[in-house]
Amino acid sequence: GVLLYCNTFTPSEVRIITENPEFAGRLPKLFQKAFSIKFDQLPEPEGRGKLIFRITERDKLARVINALGYDPQQLMALHVNFGLLEEDCCQTAFLRGAFLAGGSVTAPEKRYHLELATPHRSVSREAFSLLLDMGFSPKETQRSGNSLLYFKQADFIADFLTTIGASGAAMAIMTAKVEKEMRNTITRQINCDNANADKTVAASQAQLAAIRRIVREYGLESLPEPLRDAALLRIANPEASLADLVLLSDPPVTKSCLSHRLKKIMNFEPEE
Repeated sequence: GVLLYCNTFTPSEVRIITENPEFAGRLPKLFQKAFSIKFDQLPEPEGRGKLIFRITERDKLARVINALGYDPQQLMALHVNFGLLEEDCCQTAFLRGAFLAGGSVTAPEKRYHLELATPHRSVSREAFSLLLDMGFSPKETQRSGNSLLYFKQADFIADFLTTIGASGAAMAIMTAKVEKEMRNTITRQINCDNANADKTVAASQAQLAAIRRIVREYGLESLPEPLRDAALLRIANPEASLADLVLLSDPPVTKSCLSHRLKKIMNFEPEE
């Protein structure tokens, strides 16, 4: 996974570039264990930024290529050696190495995006098939000469991270998702409340304008008693909602009844 998703893997060079100090600290142990070799170039001690590991000695490269079951003459077209990935633990280890060498995940506070990038198109297609077999549904694209597999759903990203052993990162993704959904819910509720408040104010202003017109042109006494009571109730409570006016009504009325009376006030014309 590391080799197929690293910066360079050819018959003449292996070059792994990472900015992750924990991964950098693990690489020499991995290559010693897997191939019994040491890197020809290591990052400077206490190095920061891009940390570069290289293998250029022909014998070491041949040992790596043979161990992975590749033909040095055909190494320009790399493939995933599924013979090495028959066990579930091996498939998981492959994905872990691919992510550490060629993967990235965006901070969930910004957006949900995890990707695996490799310069080898055939490797990306075969990794796609492997992910499908493991129950994942990645998307595919091309960018800057690299083949990408990516996820944009928080749940899928969390599941992938959990599978490769990054349960803490997976929990951070889901925590960010819950917090974001809570903020969105609160924002929607506030917007809804504001919209309802605006509607209440607009309706109240229209009703008060109609009442003033009636007072000015006909006098409040021109209204039938039920409408006059409704008009006085609105004048006394200019900012109240319809539901609040119902609670203040004496004698009690239903919401639909009070709404009907206010609508009649809006269109009131005295009978001749």
